[in-house]
Amino acid sequence: MTDLRAELIDAAQASLRPHRVGNRLFGDVAAALVTDAGHRFLGVCIDTGSGTGFCAEHGAVAAMVTAGEYRISAIVAVWRDEQGRLYVLPPCGRCREFIRQVDPANLDTTVVLPGGRSALLRDLLPVHEWPQPES
Repeated sequence: MTDLRAELIDAAQASLRPHRVGNRLFGDVAAALVTDAGHRFLGVCIDTGSGTGFCAEHGAVAAMVTAGEYRISAIVAVWRDEQGRLYVLPPCGRCREFIRQVDPANLDTTVVLPGGRSALLRDLLPVHEWPQPES
């Protein structure tokens, strides 16, 4: 996973192209994922004032689905601060749930985390089972 981790971080990092419009920033967070079939997809965040924007992970997943794939093997998101330091970001709760809903098998997606760590999506989203009828 170390080589894949580095490759995904590098790919995401290369996609960072921040663009400011007023007080909004586009493309300052980027994500890279690799599918079970070995294809790579990238996405960036879109921050809008109306709340209709989306996270970088959403952009990468949308590109993947557009290509007809649904199963994510590994995913990472990155951000660079004003001093040029690169950060690996854990996916927000909305992204975790979004990835899960694209394909139930994505619970086994490896999520690259800060500090050289990684975890399966199922461990970051522990209560993931669809509810059963109470009676």
